[in-house]
Amino acid sequence: MKYKVEDLRKFAKALLLANGLEADKSMAVADILVEGDLLGHTTHGLGLLAPYLAELESGKMNKSGQPEILSDFPAAMTWDGKRLPGPWLVLRAMELAMERAKTQGTCTIVIKRSHHIACLAAYHQRATAQGLLIALHCSDANSCSVAPFGGLDPVFTPNPVSFGIPSSSLPIMVDVSTSATTNGMTNRLFNEKKMLPAAWVMDGQGHASNDPTVLFTEPKGTILPLGGMDSGHKGYGLSLMVEAMTGCLAGHGRADPLEGWGATVFLQIIDPQAFAGLKAFERQIDHVIERCKNSKPARHDEKVRLPGERGLQHQAQSELQGLQLYPSIMPALSSWAQKLKVDMPQAV
Repeated sequence: MKYKVEDLRKFAKALLLANGLEADKSMAVADILVEGDLLGHTTHGLGLLAPYLAELESGKMNKSGQPEILSDFPAAMTWDGKRLPGPWLVLRAMELAMERAKTQGTCTIVIKRSHHIACLAAYHQRATAQGLLIALHCSDANSCSVAPFGGLDPVFTPNPVSFGIPSSSLPIMVDVSTSATTNGMTNRLFNEKKMLPAAWVMDGQGHASNDPTVLFTEPKGTILPLGGMDSGHKGYGLSLMVEAMTGCLAGHGRADPLEGWGATVFLQIIDPQAFAGLKAFERQIDHVIERCKNSKPARHDEKVRLPGERGLQHQAQSELQGLQLYPSIMPALSSWAQKLKVDMPQAV
């Protein structure tokens, strides 16, 4: 079934408000979750709303308050997120970082003790629409499901890296894990008794597998780093980079006691005007885009696409025709709607 996008935003906000989250925070979370589904990231959109509501109810996600500023230089800041909603924290940090980047050339904000921040690509267009580059990465020291290359014991979470790059037309939007797949995808497929499309996990004996069950049976397996059994040293290196840019810069990470599901966030905004200028930047990136898209397709039935292009097409179509949600999302939210006395949205 499809739903009007604005109806889904109002529904998500109403559930969060009814569960005690402040209005500005409810709107921020609702906007980012719906944006995730619009871009096709079905494990990191409204599929997160039921778990977020449970975190609010248990007190593991704080409903009110402000982040604490731990350090403040003109182009670098560190915040304690106080376990407030991740989307609200990141959007606030973006507003400040974009403002400062326009005078400093760049601004970086690292946030420790944020709650989960949802789909990273959902933030990109707010920066690229202003001709700014955004780098947004995160880690979660609360859990580990990815082993270092050559090891069996997990150390990392999937540690996503993301970049939003402006151009004279559509932005380039990169949002990838430093592991072969994500916790959200393996959990979903395990619950649905389905297989992964490739050998993206490793069992407890070190054998590659496409069966997510190996992550939940003893001895427990792990998600493989990006590159898998063959070249996973690349994903391993990227995972270490994210750890350095998040937990290490924030001074709060895997060396500290567990606090619950959350995120340590690295956000950087770069203004091309402070370098060769936006027009020069666009001239170069437009040329690279043109060469990529004109590259002879390896498969005759599928042209070369840019990272994020399919998501942007899905967004545009969904805003016109309604947003198709993953089948498990609305059933998971119906019990919360009943409990919190919020009307379900009507399908179109």
